[in-house]
Amino acid sequence: MMTLYQSLGLEGNGVISIVGAGGKTSLMFCLAREISEFGQTVLTTTTTKIMMPNMAQVAHVILTPSIQSLLDQARELLKKNNPLCAASARLPEQPEKIIGFEPDVIDQLKHSGLFRWILVEADGAAQKPLKVPAKHEPVIPDSSSWVVGLLGLKAIGKPLEPEWVFRHERFASITGISTGHPITVDAMVQAAIHPQGIFKETPEDARKILFLNTAGNTDRRTTGRKVAKTIAESGVNHNIHRLVIGSPLEGEAVYL
Repeated sequence: MMTLYQSLGLEGNGVISIVGAGGKTSLMFCLAREISEFGQTVLTTTTTKIMMPNMAQVAHVILTPSIQSLLDQARELLKKNNPLCAASARLPEQPEKIIGFEPDVIDQLKHSGLFRWILVEADGAAQKPLKVPAKHEPVIPDSSSWVVGLLGLKAIGKPLEPEWVFRHERFASITGISTGHPITVDAMVQAAIHPQGIFKETPEDARKILFLNTAGNTDRRTTGRKVAKTIAESGVNHNIHRLVIGSPLEGEAVYL
């Protein structure tokens, strides 16, 4: 069975920003574990906010707004614990969540050379399977070499409503589907390839990887292949480097 790391076609080192809909946090920590098993140093973090990870997700969480303090602590912890997570602080009104860093901090962490990989959750979706970003989203560091965009296949056929789509009004505006109408394959394609879709703000030199998530059964994998085929035949210069269909949270194989 192909690992998540292998399916994404990663090589070398760098910053991987994860955007789009629900499943980003699970994918980030799953990928971090795999990378660390190869003996490579990895830091997980965010440019927005995420839930405080548990011990099953990451060995240690560093909370500090200071880049130097983060690097000093990480240098010691990497001798024993890998992977690591870092954030600037807990969210005061929701202490179960942590606040990440500005994109330029991620750039500085990369240039430090301490981490071979930095995984960044760079978007929020309120745990919904689909979204398109608002004007201020996503928050992708310039140093990102890869941008992984997630869309949840379980939303296909569901009504275009807030239960299934984060920022559903914006989703409607770029897909042409009215609120309450079923979400189609074509609509998911538009969320992936439209200039205002999930890959908005991707650095010019970054490779785009589309991850069609929640593909935990045959019907969803078939739907995922329809999405892939439609993208390939769209004639749009979407610059998607790789497309993956999988469900790491459900422990399923990853399908290319």
